[in-house]
Amino acid sequence: MTAVCNGLALWGGWLPYSASFLTFTDYARPAIRLAALMKLRAIFVYTHDSIFLGEDGPTHQSVEHLAALRLIPNLLVIRPADGLETAAAWGLALERSDGPTLLALSRQTLPVLSRPATFSAGDLRRGASLLRDSDARDAITLIATGSEVGVAVDAAERLATVGLATRVVSMPAPQLLAQQDEAWRRQLLPPGGRRVSIEAGVTDGWRALVGERGLTIGVDRYGESAPAAVLAQFFGLTGEAVAKRIREWAPRA
Repeated sequence: MTAVCNGLALWGGWLPYSASFLTFTDYARPAIRLAALMKLRAIFVYTHDSIFLGEDGPTHQSVEHLAALRLIPNLLVIRPADGLETAAAWGLALERSDGPTLLALSRQTLPVLSRPATFSAGDLRRGASLLRDSDARDAITLIATGSEVGVAVDAAERLATVGLATRVVSMPAPQLLAQQDEAWRRQLLPPGGRRVSIEAGVTDGWRALVGERGLTIGVDRYGESAPAAVLAQFFGLTGEAVAKRIREWAPRA
């Protein structure tokens, strides 16, 4: 499908897209890489983007795929957290003319996220947006993507009840964030502040962003076969589990 998509893009007159499960980018990777190399205007829509696809088990559950795809030069990978971010991601994909865009979408239903009055839709085009702020100088910034953004918000609310100040950043496209001016990036991610990344995948790619003092929460192993809610409990990717882990880590950070 991805190769056919590339062919239509090369032929001209079309804005083609192809779709499958994210784990099947293992098979499509050569065509995805060529699309990026040739700067094709194409859209790749990959769903079932994490261990939360459930009972199909680890063969179908994406763990390392997001990290690997983000390393492909000129491939823009976007993992939106709700309907608003998905619409913005689709808009970016339609407008992009110098390379392919890959949308990584969840299988499960996700909550509609509340956003502050200062929110601007333009922030999504910068790769990230602030969902929850704090005036506390020692506030911890929780950075999440996709289905884990709702988990980060839940964890932040739980941490607030025990007096631990947090900020929440949704980061659907880290590649876009890296292209922004330093002043804006410092505003979104204050230098020297403690950071926690939350994504249902391998954590290596997040270590540079959270820094030496930071905490990475993810899945550095293959998944299991079980319903999504059971997997969330097992891998510690619920709001309660994330809040507990941050409470244990914060005094030592």
